[in-house]
Amino acid sequence: MKVLFHLGHPAHYHLFKNVIKKMQENGHQSLILIKEKDVLRNLLEDSGFNFQNILPEGKSVGKIGLVKDLFKRGRRIISFCKEHEPEVLIGTSPDISYVGKFLGIPAINVQEDDAEVVPLHAWIAYPWATEILSPDSCDNGRWQDKTLTYPGYHELAYLHPDHFEPNRDIVSKYLNPDEPYSVLRFVSLNAHHDDGIKGLDDELAGKLIEILRPKGRVIITSERELKPEVEKFRKPVKPSDIHHVLAFADMVIGDSQTMSAEAGVLGTPYIRFNDFVGKLGYLNELENKYELGYGFKSDQPEQMIDKVKDLVNEQSKNLFKNRRDDMLKDKINVADFIYDYLVNQKYNK
Repeated sequence: MKVLFHLGHPAHYHLFKNVIKKMQENGHQSLILIKEKDVLRNLLEDSGFNFQNILPEGKSVGKIGLVKDLFKRGRRIISFCKEHEPEVLIGTSPDISYVGKFLGIPAINVQEDDAEVVPLHAWIAYPWATEILSPDSCDNGRWQDKTLTYPGYHELAYLHPDHFEPNRDIVSKYLNPDEPYSVLRFVSLNAHHDDGIKGLDDELAGKLIEILRPKGRVIITSERELKPEVEKFRKPVKPSDIHHVLAFADMVIGDSQTMSAEAGVLGTPYIRFNDFVGKLGYLNELENKYELGYGFKSDQPEQMIDKVKDLVNEQSKNLFKNRRDDMLKDKINVADFIYDYLVNQKYNK
């Protein structure tokens, strides 16, 4: 079987890497297309997978640039498909949906954000997709009828215990895993669906550092520039190592959806601070049903700080490990699910 995987974000590499590996081990062919985004290309280069970058120049600026890039990527994917003739397209990008429809190739859109939160994506991608794969906690609105749901999260395609075991030796390249430390994560919040969304600023980061430092080391990973007094806590971590660092952390605080969920499924307490709080079904479930993390909106800085103080003063790692175990009893190995779905052609053609 020949499958084209389209990756548009570092998290999408992790989502599909074990599926791609299993396909190759079982004699199937995986074609990988990416667009330039953060450390995505670095992850692919480290992986040893063959891939092609269809947008090496990076994305254009503004809403007009967004439309231009949509057509630019579409033309390049169509050209690639005509040359390599994949049997099915899969990914999180809207591009594969309309390309698949145009070429008559089944196109599977994989998404865990509720349609209401990513309306532009849903409007472009879902009408043309053959099928949508989403966690059962995700609400795809008017497209729910063409959604195949599963009990899991994207993060369980790569952080499920079947695939991932935290390694202290990897963490020791950056810090002592046996000593307490916390991770602060800042994202750029500049995607089209981030309009009007606020997260952590440098002033609030400084307050968090003051609270956390007496209890252990503080390290920062960030997609954006920081003020000097905060920047000095930045710790460059190889993208392929970051999950090991998260696994041994005492706490993860940030404005990233993905890294919050990653910490949660690893059993590391997380605090998420941005205006997506309350809007995403899978994170609501992690926070409200399994209590693996806490979400606060940008107008709740004092409540967020109070929760940080509570967690700092609690010995909570064992509690959160038990909560993680409860979550895993309810969830599946998502990589194996996607592999079986593709290889046994369970999509609705």
